[in-house]
Amino acid sequence: MALKHFKYIVVLCLLSFVLCPVYAESVKELQAKQKKLQQEIEQTNKMLSQTKRDESATLNKLQLIERNIINQRELIKMLDSEITALDQEMSVLGSTRDSLQVVLEKHKAEYAEMIRQSHYARIQQSPLLFLLSSDGFQQLTRRARYLLEVAHYRQEQVRRIEDTQAEIDIQNELLQANKRDKQTALDTRKREQEKLKRDERKQQTMLQQLKTKEKDLKKKLQQQQKKVADLNKKIDEMVRKQTNSKTTLTKEQQLIAGGFEANKGRLPWPVEKGMISGHFGKQQHPVYSQVTIDNKGIYLQTVAGAKARAVYKGEVTSCFMIANTYAVIIQHGNYRTVYSNLSKLNVKQGDKVDTKQIIGTIFTDPEQDQKTELYFQIYKDRNILNPELWIAK
Repeated sequence: MALKHFKYIVVLCLLSFVLCPVYAESVKELQAKQKKLQQEIEQTNKMLSQTKRDESATLNKLQLIERNIINQRELIKMLDSEITALDQEMSVLGSTRDSLQVVLEKHKAEYAEMIRQSHYARIQQSPLLFLLSSDGFQQLTRRARYLLEVAHYRQEQVRRIEDTQAEIDIQNELLQANKRDKQTALDTRKREQEKLKRDERKQQTMLQQLKTKEKDLKKKLQQQQKKVADLNKKIDEMVRKQTNSKTTLTKEQQLIAGGFEANKGRLPWPVEKGMISGHFGKQQHPVYSQVTIDNKGIYLQTVAGAKARAVYKGEVTSCFMIANTYAVIIQHGNYRTVYSNLSKLNVKQGDKVDTKQIIGTIFTDPEQDQKTELYFQIYKDRNILNPELWIAK
């Protein structure tokens, strides 16, 4: 019977230490993702605080609020998943604890029964007399062995009781910790749901306000699109001028190109903190569905004063100004990265740069509600690529 109970404890312990870490790891991962989302929300709120300090609706404010709404919805989903995972983990911990409690009671009952046995009681009262009353040496030897076995069995029973109680205590501690985590998640979810409702109301109000200014905004949008078209044309011309199909890369340039290519999907962002405010390729305008945008790169919005940084080591091949802002082209073998909308440069043509080296300050546009936005592109030879496939997720 004791062996059966011992095996039962082993199985329970294995369930506790194998199943619970699976849930714990899942909860830990969810909490890490939540932390990242909360940081993104804080960053977006910081950008919002740097917009014009009035209640007037602008496309910039609307985009930032919509980004917050997306992040808050995702955060609430993750909190729901965390609460579910914690419930599952608590269910396993509770079942394990209850089963261990049953085993503990059985161990205690067996131990009490052993103590109650009169024969054992007489041995306990006078083990020496029990030995001396032996009829001969053989009986003495058997009684001595019996006493040792009884003592060992008693010690083993005590150890099992103590070990089982210790495991129950551990399960209780884990349960209490999970209950605290669940309450924290519930409180956070409630706060985020309240924030989400406020932002959704702001979003609807701003959409209505912007629709009343649709004519003026569309005119400004056309002007901005013309500036971007001029910039894209200038960049494309410069890249084509620098890219000659007959040019052979040096051994060093080949190594740099190979390293750049090997880091696809892992390149650092060209800004330390920020969000993608404009995706690559053709898409509808975020407010005016009848307007189509065709981005030749991606837009990364960040806070005022933020710096642009090289995504990989290379050589600065061009620094030029267009529409009162600077642009920089960096060569990485047969790859090139382009950083536009800079107000100040920290590099010049011919400079060798390292990964994450500062190349300039991003322009904060007073005409676009203090928007600070980097325009980032990647070329392979003369072909433009989608930067979102190259930078880290």
